[in-house]
Amino acid sequence: MNQTAPIDAGLLRRHDRPGPRYTSYPTAPQFAADFGDAALREAIAASNGDPIPRRLSLYVHVPYCMSPCFYCGCNRIITRDKSRSAPYIERLKREIGLMASLFDRDREVIQLHFGGGTPNFFSPVELREIVDEMRRQFRFSDAPDRDISIELDPRFVNPDDIGALAEIGFNRASLGVQDFDPDVQVAVNRVQSVAETRAVVDACREHGFHSVNIDLIYGLPKQTVEGFGRTLDTVLDIRPDRLAVYSYAHLPELFKPQRQLNAYDLPTAETKTALLQLAIARLVDAGYVYVGMDHFALPDDELALAQARGGLHRNFMGYTTHADSDLIGFGVSSISHIGETFSQNPRTLPEWELAIDDGRLPVWRGLRMTDDDVLRGEVIQQLMCQGRIDKSRFERRFDIDFDDYFAEALDQLQPLAFEGLVTLPPGAIQVTSQGRYLLRIIAMCFDAYLSTAAQTPRFSKAI
Repeated sequence: MNQTAPIDAGLLRRHDRPGPRYTSYPTAPQFAADFGDAALREAIAASNGDPIPRRLSLYVHVPYCMSPCFYCGCNRIITRDKSRSAPYIERLKREIGLMASLFDRDREVIQLHFGGGTPNFFSPVELREIVDEMRRQFRFSDAPDRDISIELDPRFVNPDDIGALAEIGFNRASLGVQDFDPDVQVAVNRVQSVAETRAVVDACREHGFHSVNIDLIYGLPKQTVEGFGRTLDTVLDIRPDRLAVYSYAHLPELFKPQRQLNAYDLPTAETKTALLQLAIARLVDAGYVYVGMDHFALPDDELALAQARGGLHRNFMGYTTHADSDLIGFGVSSISHIGETFSQNPRTLPEWELAIDDGRLPVWRGLRMTDDDVLRGEVIQQLMCQGRIDKSRFERRFDIDFDDYFAEALDQLQPLAFEGLVTLPPGAIQVTSQGRYLLRIIAMCFDAYLSTAAQTPRFSKAI
């Protein structure tokens, strides 16, 4: 799926409609409150019974941020009060103990990721306290592909701290940048210099981090093609191992911080499409592999290598190389994917704290996947990660006739095939180089929940 083609701007605008990002299937709006503590314990017990123990991926959500970014739609708490760290960490450690006691010790941890919020709101000493507790409670793998990663806000990182993070075991970092244009930074309340960003990247490389990712956003207020081009020049000079170029979703009715933005400053649909065109063309010309849906990686990065060997996976952490693992989420709002279930922690701090203080697994809502969910979820995974469906593979695994089972979805694909987003050779569905820019639209054809009139969850637009 590494070929790219010039973007047909008119085609993108015709399909620029709301749809899931498919970090899960079914998506989070389908989670329900009837999935609680007992259901999660049952799911974990069942997963321990697998003949070949599945490895574990751990995610820790740190909700605190020192400063509000007005574009943000994340679950976060704005505060400069560092004393809030200690009680949150103490409860995190209790949650870690609650969960770890339910998993067999032969299940290795292959991935640990800190997200947020701003994970470096916690000091290196505090991060070590959390990681050390996880090492006591879980068995970490010694495999070369083990990942311990963290999202960093370069505005609040001392480059000297990177050495301490490396000593803890961190080997991957993701840095938020969004845009280096001064006018854009002022508009979104995130003023961040090139120098401080480069200093953090250099420190990560100096201390042996395997990979550094930089996040950009297109569609922000005050953005222009010329300004974003200068940002791309700067980022390409830094040359991170990975890049994520996200579309800004302006949903002020859902995300209060976005109400601080002037909607008149947002780029037009034509300009936003041009920003995406520019990013893809420049990054591919610079040697990056377009992994798919916002993500780019250098050819020797594990993300690109995983896609080449068919091992790429997509979950709530985005694209990942660890497809054969169960995901355990810790902290406010985090999501777990254990076996054929999803579960989510409370989105508010008091509710999460109350559950931990009561000694309960902090489950707010969740879902047990049906056989149909499992099948459709796998189809969507293959489309989002590999861009191709081998029908015979699904027929053998799920004992179905693919064309009969997905007759409705195939009917929905026909117009997309006519427009050149997919081809439908015998026994396969192949995403074209043009279709790679609209993976969400293609995957939506297989989403059974979108066809239910009563289901009207809000999603961001595809472009």
